[in-house]
Amino acid sequence: MTPSPPFLGFPDRLADSRVPRAVIFGAGHGSTYPGKDSSGYALAANAIRAASQDDAAFVEHWDFDLGGPLFDGKPDSCVDAGDILTTMHDNAGNRARIEAKTREILTLPAVPILIGGDCSMTIPFLAGFAEHGPVWVLQVDAHIAWRDEVHGERHGYSSPMRRASEMPHVAGMVQVGLRSVGSARITEIEAARRHGSRFVTAREVHAQGVEAALRHIPEAARVVVTLDCDSLDPSIMPGVAARTPGGLTYTQVIDLIAGLGKRARIAGFDLVEFYPPADIDGLSALTAARLLVNVVGTVVRQV
Repeated sequence: MTPSPPFLGFPDRLADSRVPRAVIFGAGHGSTYPGKDSSGYALAANAIRAASQDDAAFVEHWDFDLGGPLFDGKPDSCVDAGDILTTMHDNAGNRARIEAKTREILTLPAVPILIGGDCSMTIPFLAGFAEHGPVWVLQVDAHIAWRDEVHGERHGYSSPMRRASEMPHVAGMVQVGLRSVGSARITEIEAARRHGSRFVTAREVHAQGVEAALRHIPEAARVVVTLDCDSLDPSIMPGVAARTPGGLTYTQVIDLIAGLGKRARIAGFDLVEFYPPADIDGLSALTAARLLVNVVGTVVRQV
């Protein structure tokens, strides 16, 4: 697979030894279930980078999503470190490499932004914050992902929030965008509620705005955001494995990101579950790229 140019043409390091505010890195695989083929997800990071290239020449232009240029008139402060090596079904090795890269970025210190595979990658990504807690988790997803195990695998894409609940450095979680039916059985709903997770359905966001979710985040908290692409409506994000109508709009998600940046502090961000084989005319890749632009812009504007 030929690598795409870096996201928005970002360098892989900053000149004059400046420390970046954010570091983007990609990964293809997390913990794949036995007998499953997750190779399609390994295309995601490159597809998102490719979709960003049309805007690479306009980084210094006014961005109406952000209310100004991407870097807000400051020196460029984001790098794209490329992809780390992952191998399908090398579950333990993949987790170790994702966690190690996250820890490395946090020592800079910078905000790690992970793009790529299915949401099993969220587990080692969150584990990387063990020495940088406490953190809250804001999960943007159609599903609550609280399965304890599936086919004997406890670190797959159905389990990230269950595993997050067991991490001592995770102080609390808000789960927003929930709708329809998914992997959550009554036992998983009860377990999440016992833990104290706050559920915010997509319908609540449509009726009340993003404040329905933001009000549950303590002011000034450090927050790791995990954005599952199926949280968005399939009309703008068709490239997912589980299309479900009634999802969040692009504007709702960028308002959520911007609102979080003002209320609290984004400490880390992952964008997962983009499945390029199901995309239509590159729409999902474009939407994902624009979401990441908003993440970078919000991180730059954090005090």
